[in-house]
Amino acid sequence: MGGYESLVPYLEGEENLTAAVKHIVGALGSNKILTKDVKKILAELGSQLTSMAAIKDEDGKIGIQYQLSILEEKITMVWDSCPDEAVKYRNAVDEVRKLTERLENQCSNTQGETVLLRRAYAVLHMAMQRLGEEFKHMLVHHRQPFEPEIMSFRSNEDDGVFEDSIGSLGDDSFEESVHIDLVNPEAVHDLKCIASLMFKSNYGLECCRAYVLVTKEALNECLFNLEMEKLSIEDVLKMEWGVLDSKIKRWIRAMKIFVRPYLANEKRLCDRVFAELGSANSVCFVEAAKDSMLQLLDFAEAVSMGTHRPEMLVRILDMYEVLADILPGIDAFFVDEAGSSVRTESHEVFKRLGEFIMAAFHRFETAIATNISTSAFAGGGIHHLTRYVMNYILLLADYKTTLKDFSGSCTMALKLRSLASVLEAKLNEKSKLYKNASLQHFFLMNNIHYMAEKVKNSELRHIFGDDWIRKRNWKFQQHAMDYERATWSPILSLLKDESNSGSGSISRKLLKERLQRFYVAFEEVYKTQTGWLILDVELREDLRISTSLKVIQAYRTFVGRQINQIGEKHIKYNAEDVQDYLLDQFEGCKKSL
Repeated sequence: MGGYESLVPYLEGEENLTAAVKHIVGALGSNKILTKDVKKILAELGSQLTSMAAIKDEDGKIGIQYQLSILEEKITMVWDSCPDEAVKYRNAVDEVRKLTERLENQCSNTQGETVLLRRAYAVLHMAMQRLGEEFKHMLVHHRQPFEPEIMSFRSNEDDGVFEDSIGSLGDDSFEESVHIDLVNPEAVHDLKCIASLMFKSNYGLECCRAYVLVTKEALNECLFNLEMEKLSIEDVLKMEWGVLDSKIKRWIRAMKIFVRPYLANEKRLCDRVFAELGSANSVCFVEAAKDSMLQLLDFAEAVSMGTHRPEMLVRILDMYEVLADILPGIDAFFVDEAGSSVRTESHEVFKRLGEFIMAAFHRFETAIATNISTSAFAGGGIHHLTRYVMNYILLLADYKTTLKDFSGSCTMALKLRSLASVLEAKLNEKSKLYKNASLQHFFLMNNIHYMAEKVKNSELRHIFGDDWIRKRNWKFQQHAMDYERATWSPILSLLKDESNSGSGSISRKLLKERLQRFYVAFEEVYKTQTGWLILDVELREDLRISTSLKVIQAYRTFVGRQINQIGEKHIKYNAEDVQDYLLDQFEGCKKSL
């Protein structure tokens, strides 16, 4: 433009024009000698005034076409996006918008006015395209990296930045207070101004499209970083449990991060950019986020359609709890008709996961009751079914609040105790596989003791109650006594003192035979029961001591009374030897004397 531009940038009325002319006349009066540059400027000004006079409208208003020319030139200029230039550009675009509105209101459908209005529309359209591109560029260029593993969060209560690992994301109070600047805060004001200007110019749809396009890409990148791939229902249903288990763990982690804090802060950014623009914030956000959210929900739905395998129960409970935790957030984010598909799908998936849990729980109970063994468990130790079931019950106890939803008329305690009762009945059945009565009681002692200790030393104690523990303690102690009777009563009867029974004295030969039979039986017990196993140290020592006291007392008494009859050379072991051998029992490693 020429030098006159600084004098008459926007001529909107005759008063401004008059003031400008007076200013020029005054300046000319005080300068007798005009330089070459001044003469050139005056010549250009004269030419422009002549042109302006020629395009007066019917009402005598001048300069609309001239203004449009100036604004068009400003809009087509390339600016370097520095704050001042950006503000000037937006101001120029806003002037185009106002000028277009004025032309729309004044247009009387004359050919000249129609042409001028079309030109104004063209200039405005060009400006909106440029702003739309700038809007997208700023959303991409100023987006800040999001690191799921180690993130810097900003709290509502504290303007300071603090770091925390992903493990803290399970704390709801923490998550709700977390603010993450997904876009540089300095750029948010400019984004808001552009959005406002585009909506005022009836280009709100184009602005939303630009936001949705960029945000969708950002959300897809977030899911990619969280290792969440798109999988069909068929893909999920065909997976081996080990692979599926790994995928479910990733899903749980992704849901904790994606909805809170990531999606929550994406919604916060959207609200700030489209503030005071009606429902644009919710519509834009839903359109941008629903595909990613449905991808996550589709995976959970596919999992819920699979076989109700008991080993999946705990993992599905994790999924159920995560979804229960974030459902309020989903309902809040995906509002109105636009978000109904996401809200409906999330609640449907939640319901299906609940149905899966109920079915898997009943199938778990059935699996215990129908577990079949064709041979006795070697060594009479703790059966793998006992370990599996009790550890699983312990895991289920961590979900006692959630499992209350599925208890109905049956309390959580009754459901878990029912599983333990089914296990106990199955153990009694498995004990019958042993031909040796001693080993039957030994096996039940071992396993019931394990059940009692598992409950006593864990959170299960508050669920099962002390009365349940006392009853199991009594049971395993009873089996311990029955084991001792079945093993040692026949053997110790050989050492019975019959001198006071009224049957008279026993011959030396018979005493020797009975002692030899005792040694044979003792050695057989030693050989057999050193291979039996008691893992619990306290239980093993208690049973060794109890057995030792009975056997040593009987043996020492017999030898002490009958040594003269039998003769010392026939005493194979002294009492200390017998005691030492008894202390070798229940190590799970067969030995021979």
